[in-house]
Amino acid sequence: MKLGIIGTGPIGTSLARTFSAGGHEVQVANSRGPETVDAAVLEFGALAVTAREAVQAKDVIILSVPFARIPDLAGLFAAVPAETVVIDTSNYFPQLGVRVDAVESGQVESLWVAEQLGRPVVKAWNAALAGTLQTRGRPAGTLGRIALPVAADSDEARRVAMRLMEESGFDPYDAGVLADSWRQQPMTPAYCTELSLEDLEPALAAADRSRALRDRDRQMSRFATLTAMPTLDEAVELNRSLHR
Repeated sequence: MKLGIIGTGPIGTSLARTFSAGGHEVQVANSRGPETVDAAVLEFGALAVTAREAVQAKDVIILSVPFARIPDLAGLFAAVPAETVVIDTSNYFPQLGVRVDAVESGQVESLWVAEQLGRPVVKAWNAALAGTLQTRGRPAGTLGRIALPVAADSDEARRVAMRLMEESGFDPYDAGVLADSWRQQPMTPAYCTELSLEDLEPALAAADRSRALRDRDRQMSRFATLTAMPTLDEAVELNRSLHR
């Protein structure tokens, strides 16, 4: 497939490397220009391009930018065909950026994203830490393989995203429509807790929206008091501890 990835942070970089190594035609863009894309992003054949080039003639476009920057991308999508699958990997943390009134008032994050872009999106890869995506993908059938949810209103778009999720080394779970994607937002039981496919379904079902907001703010306060960056295992354990 022809993939465009906008954003070269840890998640965008990980996906660009994985999919270019897997044989997809990948073009990558960031906000600073193609000449600033790190060589590691391009190691397996991805090409650095402008953001406008990254959305042209693509089967799938993956957005891996800070949540508050999504509106800045809206103008890129005016000429993107309706059949192009657009995947949103972002999460809303008001402590890290601009507060979004609509989301603060209860709008589901990816419904807000779709509204800003003027087109449907898929929610995927948001419920994994960057370190998980970078180091813990495994072949299909591996015992204990981590599962991640994929939500979309279009069955076809969800199918395409789930295929890519599988290729990225994780068991894809059909999480239903976008309105239910709050169940994979921070800090729900399914969010960055590295669950197996068997455990992911009950975790999504157990999500509580009001508690997730409280847990999100509480967890951010906990992380702010740490004197050193937690390891991947420590971060996952901190997230799991919210639900015991």
